[in-house]
Amino acid sequence: MAHNFPSLWRLDPTVTFLNHGSFGACPAAVLDAQAALREELEREPVDFLAVHLPARINAAREEFAPFLGADPQDLVFVPNATSGVNAVLRSLRFNPGDELLLTSHTYAACKKTVDFIASRTGLKAVVAPIPFPLRSEAEIVDPILGCVTSRTRLALLDHVTSPTALVMPVARLVEELCARGVETLVDGAHAPGMVPLALAKLGAAYYTGNAHKWLCAPKGAAFLHVRRDRHEDLHPLTISHGYSQGLRAEFDWTGTWDPSPWLCIPEVVRYMGGLLPGGWTEIMATNRALALRARELLLSAFDIPSPAPELMIGSIASIPLPKPAPGSPAARLDSDGLAAWFRERGVRTWLYPYPVPLLRVSAQLYNNIEQYRQLAGLLDEALRGD
Repeated sequence: MAHNFPSLWRLDPTVTFLNHGSFGACPAAVLDAQAALREELEREPVDFLAVHLPARINAAREEFAPFLGADPQDLVFVPNATSGVNAVLRSLRFNPGDELLLTSHTYAACKKTVDFIASRTGLKAVVAPIPFPLRSEAEIVDPILGCVTSRTRLALLDHVTSPTALVMPVARLVEELCARGVETLVDGAHAPGMVPLALAKLGAAYYTGNAHKWLCAPKGAAFLHVRRDRHEDLHPLTISHGYSQGLRAEFDWTGTWDPSPWLCIPEVVRYMGGLLPGGWTEIMATNRALALRARELLLSAFDIPSPAPELMIGSIASIPLPKPAPGSPAARLDSDGLAAWFRERGVRTWLYPYPVPLLRVSAQLYNNIEQYRQLAGLLDEALRGD
């Protein structure tokens, strides 16, 4: 059944929204379902939170687990992927001289978490230098494996990198690192709803991901998957009544909060999955195809060589910006200022200094190729100036 997809979201129709990757966007029908849950909560808070909530969280977990290729026993909900990373890193015990392996593409907030842990434990952060642009998977795998030493305790890997928008070869990396005695924590913030997941088969010790990005759930919906042998001694950031009663008991209740984003996850999986005949498989393929078309449009318009193989692209794509003309908006503004310049002209996009300036485009069902042509026209203006 054909849809006017933009009408299903409450995005500002006067803004060309090409930045789904930052915070996602939730369809109106799912927001209505969330509003109904909040009304129910406020009508009888004790019934909702103390009597019925445990069973409802379990039901949401049972429904969501097959989408992730996971056993519900190994799955808990968290507010966002950064909280999942923090819960793992702040639960583990590190000794001075232990090494934690990350990459030069690691999400900045998670790198700061590593720095925080290192400052208090003597842990050493080892950064594998991954280039961008790059030509092959080997330019990711070889630097990471080359940094492994006898002191490497854990590797923190992004499934889909944030600034450079690369789909990392996590299955290969998890296997190769495991063979070297190194466990992995995968930051899958962008992955659910962008690429197929099979978390039990993947075998990473820890995997956390957002449901509010490409799954389009309400903000505050994310998960942490913990391999069965790693349940013990893993705790949420807030210790509460569930302490010492098992992984799910501890994470399911950390104090009074609004659980409606978690409870909406099964609804958004069903709702979004019903928008195209091929369900989520078709959604992922459709968004990826549009991201690739947008990338090619921008690369061709500005004669930029491809910065990464198509196989490494999902529903977002980053391109390095060409050198701007002196005095042009792109020359005199930093990334935030240039993003504001685009926004003033009706386009919401995402720019990052990397070390070379990057423009990242996102593709969701509500987008179309004409919007990226609009972006290309503005980018030309920004680079040329008067």
